[in-house]
Order: sequence, then C-alpha cells, then structure tokens
Amino acid sequence: MSTETVAFVAEADAGRIDAYLAGVTEYTRSQLQKWLKDGAVLLQGKPAKPNASVKAGDTILIHVPQVQETEVVPQDIPLDIAFEDEDLCVIRKPKGMVVHPAPGNPDGTLVNALLYHFKNLSSIGGTIRPGIVHRIDRDTSGLLVVAKNDFAHEKLAVQFAEHTARRSYVCLVHGNFKEDSGTIDAPIGRHPVDRKRMAVVKDGRRAVTHWSVLERYGDATFLHVELETGRTHQIRVHMAYAKHPILGDAVYGSTAPQLGLYSQALHGYRLTFVHPRTEERMTFTAPLPEDFLTALKRLSNNGTMPEWVTKGEQ
Repeated sequence: MSTETVAFVAEADAGRIDAYLAGVTEYTRSQLQKWLKDGAVLLQGKPAKPNASVKAGDTILIHVPQVQETEVVPQDIPLDIAFEDEDLCVIRKPKGMVVHPAPGNPDGTLVNALLYHFKNLSSIGGTIRPGIVHRIDRDTSGLLVVAKNDFAHEKLAVQFAEHTARRSYVCLVHGNFKEDSGTIDAPIGRHPVDRKRMAVVKDGRRAVTHWSVLERYGDATFLHVELETGRTHQIRVHMAYAKHPILGDAVYGSTAPQLGLYSQALHGYRLTFVHPRTEERMTFTAPLPEDFLTALKRLSNNGTMPEWVTKGEQ
C-alpha cells in the first residue's frame, strides 16, 4: 500500500504529540497512536515516541497509508436516520464520524455504515463516496442527505451547487459580536504554510457565510449561521477570520479545553431541500449534541434553554 506524507511545523508548545496531532489533523487519536508505535510519525526527523512532547517550531512528518477504493467494506455501525424512502435518506451524523474513507480513516466512516444498512446507493461518488452528496467535518455534528440512486444524486447536487438547498448551523464563538447580524464574504483556500488547514486567501474560492446572534453570554456568543457557499471548514475559517473562533475548535481556535467541549461547538441543525422525485420541499432538524448543550447551560448559569435548542426545531 502506498503512503502519503503530511508535513507541518508546530506553532506553539502543545504537550503530547498524539493529543496535539488529533487536534490539528483529521486523524483520530487511536490511529495516531498506532502510527506512532509503527514509527510512521517523525518528530524532528526521527521516529517519535507515543508520549513525546511537541514544542514550538518542531517539524512533524506523518507517513499516512493510502486507502484503496477496493478496501471499502460494509460495517454494522448504527445510524440515526431522520427520513428514508426509495430515493434518499437523511442522516443525523454524530461528532467524531468521518463521512467517507480517506488517508488515516480507512473504515468506521459513514460510508461504511451506509453500505451495511442500504442495498442501493448512487454510484456518482465512486466506491469511496457512494451516495454522498455533501459533507460535514468529522467533529461537526448535523444533518446529511444521502442519495440512493443516480437520479436523486444529480437532482440534489444541482440544488447544492445552485445554493437552493439550505444548510443552517448553530455555533458558539469567542467574544461578543457588536452587530445583531451580518455576512462574511471572504475567499477561502489552502493555508499557504499548513496544507492541512484552510484560510482566507486572496486567490481562494468565493465563500459567503451569513450569521445572526441568538444569544450573548459576555465572553461568548451563540450564533445562527447560513451557508451560501460550501467551502471546506468554511464556518470555522470565517469565524476565526472575524476574530471570533468557534469554542472547542483546536485547529482554528484554542487548544485548551473549554466548557466541557471535546471538539468545535458547531452543529448542522437544519437542512432544507426539494425532494428530487416528488418536488416536495422538505425540512429536517437535529437536536444539539450533549457537549454543546452542556456548554450552553454553563454559559447561561444552567438557565432554561429554548425548546428548539433541545429538540432541534426552529
């Protein structure tokens, strides 16, 4: 099996190497620990020990095994299905689940689960991404629509490309937005130094994020966010660009634990699209994950949460 080498330079002292890499890459801590034991992670040019510490300026190389398309297999992984018919299904994806196999995540993904639970999936995405019309980050929870046939896939893909399908998110960010609502229109592309990250760059692709304030908590703000475009890590990058990084986001914000969050407080709570066959406009919602709810309760001093927050309805 071939390998891909991922290289970057640590920007700050960050403690144990496995924990640091889990925060700044898309790989799980267990995968990283295995590669560390196998000698596939180099720190300053030498195989790193599993308990090695990362210092500012350290160079890290990860030799990541490449996934072959023939390796994708069905796996009995539970799915939270919001809706299903012969053309599509809507999934509530939990935090921690990767959407499709990729370097460092050969299995345990949503695609592996889909192959187990459904006989038919669209072929447009190939064997690595069957049925996958759009994606969300591993540590972002929320709604995804999956196509069971090519007809549905093509119709849905057009809606996402033309931005007629609506994706609504909520997130907790650092600091207090002065305005009640606004739009961030700033191009996004690969970070010029760290190729695993995205950034606002002059020659990037146009990215537009609309936001409005749901609640202010002094040092943090609860936001409703609508995507007009769908760039990689768009909301996370735009919030960091606006100097209000998402709480719990170790890649674009702080690596320190915050309010009981174990990853970014970003949740795709509502998805709206037109059914490809019936042409019915459909809307689905998903309740917030537990760590997000816990953070909100701590910020509001355990005050009562709006009903839509706990039930995913608005």
